Amino acid sequence: MRPPRMGLGRDHGGREDAMDWHELEKLKIDDLRAMAKEKALVDAVAGLSKAELVGKLAESMGIPRPHKVIEGGEKASIKRRIQDLARERDEAQLAGNQDRQRRSRKQIHREKRRLRRMAHLTH
Repeated sequence: MRPPRMGLGRDHGGREDAMDWHELEKLKIDDLRAMAKEKALVDAVAGLSKAELVGKLAESMGIPRPHKVIEGGEKASIKRRIQDLARERDEAQLAGNQDRQRRSRKQIHREKRRLRRMAHLTH
């Protein structure tokens, strides 16, 4: 297995390529601390969590944070459907109706999966 790239590297064309947010997140915290100390990009690295360290390193290196985007106008309707199903599941639990409760849980699961499939990351 190849060791993780640290900071800027060179590709086969000779030009420098920067790390993106996801590559920073894949690094171990010790590697992130070493990179921050090596490049003197972040001051106090000892007390930071991995998420904070990735955020500060990315900010100092000029790496934009990716955003999840859901295309289409269905997001609100799916979320409303999930809320309705959750209420239905709770009512079924209070009534002791296990079949209706199971059916609601399965439908909630399907709707959440549908929502996640619609989402994609952008910069």
